Amino acid sequence: MSDVYAKLRERLDDMAVGFPATKQGLEIRILKKLFSEEDAALFLKLSPLLEKPEDVAERLGRDPGELSEHMEKMAKQGLLFRVRKGGKVRYSAAPYVVGIFEYQLNDMKGEFARDNDDYFEEALGNEIQNFKTPVLRSIPVSRDLVAEWPVAPYEDANKIIESHKRIAVMPCICRTMKGSLDEACDKPLEVCMAFGSHADYYVENKMGRYIELEEAKEVLKKGEAAGLVLQPFNSQKIGGMCSCCGCCCGVLRSLKKQPKPAEAVKSNYYAVVDAEECSVCETCMDRCQIEAIQMQDMAAEVNMDRCIGCGLCVTTCPTEAIRLVKKPESEQYLPPKSGAETYMRIAEERGRLEKLLP
Repeated sequence: MSDVYAKLRERLDDMAVGFPATKQGLEIRILKKLFSEEDAALFLKLSPLLEKPEDVAERLGRDPGELSEHMEKMAKQGLLFRVRKGGKVRYSAAPYVVGIFEYQLNDMKGEFARDNDDYFEEALGNEIQNFKTPVLRSIPVSRDLVAEWPVAPYEDANKIIESHKRIAVMPCICRTMKGSLDEACDKPLEVCMAFGSHADYYVENKMGRYIELEEAKEVLKKGEAAGLVLQPFNSQKIGGMCSCCGCCCGVLRSLKKQPKPAEAVKSNYYAVVDAEECSVCETCMDRCQIEAIQMQDMAAEVNMDRCIGCGLCVTTCPTEAIRLVKKPESEQYLPPKSGAETYMRIAEERGRLEKLLP
């Protein structure tokens, strides 16, 4: 094994949700598919904070033109994040999740897809659940489900998309991966969204397309009809929002294995069943992506330790026996203000805060 890939693995493990080692070396195979040794050596010297190529060149004593070309090449490969603004371009080292993994939409196939799927099962899925601050969190699929209470803008899907001028839609990376392995479910593919500079990145890298507000609302409706859980990034300022199923989504798959998914996902809502109104049709059981509902004593029963407050069970209940309830004020979760703050919290919880910057 080249030492640079071992160092790269360690560097990625210091970032965001981590990049743990496996006995089989799955993570090294993944890195060798993505990075040349030259790419890996440069990545080790880059910051997770956005930097201009000329500033990086000055810091590293490199030729600015040559370095700029290399960084742009890596951004096109989904290894670095890129932001263009006012004629200037800045780059940052991307974590593996959320980041490099999601940026491989056009190349997630064959052996590479198999390695990634196995890696989630073997190591990364468990690592995602090993700290207090979630990287994604579930929100109600419709604000109308909780109309009797104020819904914060960062928990209102319509407010989220209405607050952005640039919206892009792209295929779900998890169902793309599972589809390449002939293991995907039949839920719609083009249902995940990115906003602002994140939308620009997906469109520029030919992974997604810009859409107008009305189409974005239709995407939300399509996802709800199909029984997909809305999972925006865990921050008040949201750069992306996934529409997830419990069979393909890496985050939900790992969440389902937890004894108390409700606690891990930091949802502010939960479902309640009126047993007298329940017709025992089991539609809610089929809709629940986290296996939080069972039939008990001729009525549906919600496991409060498992319910993540998405509301999918509410929207299709034929007798309106289920409603979404907001948790008490003392149990309300306030997400970090920005994605950077989210990652800082996770780094602190993982004991990696001092290792974030190169």
